[in-house]
Amino acid sequence: MSTETKDTPTQSEFDEFETANDRFKQSFGSWFWGSMIAAVMVHFAVLAFWPTLSASDVSFTMDEMEAVELPPEIEIPPPPEQIQRPATPVVSDAVIDDDITISPTTFDDNPPDDLPPPPTDTGAGLGDVPQFTPFTVAPVVNNTAAVQRALEREYPPALRDAGIGGTVFLQFFIDEEGVVRNAVVDESSGNAQLDQAALRVSEVFEFRPALNQDTRVAVWVRIPVTFQTR
Repeated sequence: MSTETKDTPTQSEFDEFETANDRFKQSFGSWFWGSMIAAVMVHFAVLAFWPTLSASDVSFTMDEMEAVELPPEIEIPPPPEQIQRPATPVVSDAVIDDDITISPTTFDDNPPDDLPPPPTDTGAGLGDVPQFTPFTVAPVVNNTAAVQRALEREYPPALRDAGIGGTVFLQFFIDEEGVVRNAVVDESSGNAQLDQAALRVSEVFEFRPALNQDTRVAVWVRIPVTFQTR
């Protein structure tokens, strides 16, 4: 007795169904040979009717190379010896001598002879230009340390590093209070920068005023200002 039911398809019923893939496989041979024939005809048409092609001339020529004579070999001199750095400059501490006056004395023990009288009127223009001013006790520098610092500060760095120094002689006009009212270069050091530096240092000087007998007087004095390195 058969166990197949009516709803179950048989093998013969499966064979009756044809898929698209089956149809494509069946038409593959005709498509393949048709494509081959078409390709052959296209190639034949191209070869028969296409114009004849020719390759262009791409050859090139090379110019003959010319030998160039090299210049003679130049001997390079050795580098110069290194210039020795100048020694570290040190401003002289003997620029101004504290002992620039005469020893203490009294007029009673040593009466002066033919001493001109003290000036009663300094007159206009006394401090404008250096001139003779009588005095018996010279002015004394009161701030030597400050002047020394000013010398170091105003020394032109380029000249100091090069070891260039010099002495400038200045004429100072000092009033009755010991204040410098004017300063001019009396003898140049030969270097304008040192001369200007010395004039700037002159603004720092402070003096104990000069005396003519027992009277304070305004005077012109000549003082050297030295810039030097060691």
